Amino acid sequence: MSEGSIESDKEIGVALALGAVALVGVVVMLGYPSQIGRAWGFAAAFVFALCSIVAVQVFD
Repeated sequence: MSEGSIESDKEIGVALALGAVALVGVVVMLGYPSQIGRAWGFAAAFVFALCSIVAVQVFD
């Protein structure tokens, strides 16, 4: 009887998904006409990029 473990690449998938949302925040930051919209875009880009890095660390 052999015992084995299945490794998952869940951290890569979650990191890519959160990175894609961060890129949407960057597009909003660069393309929104008002300063408040750009600030929200920056906040979204920063938060989701940070969550992307944390997801890799958590699932590792």
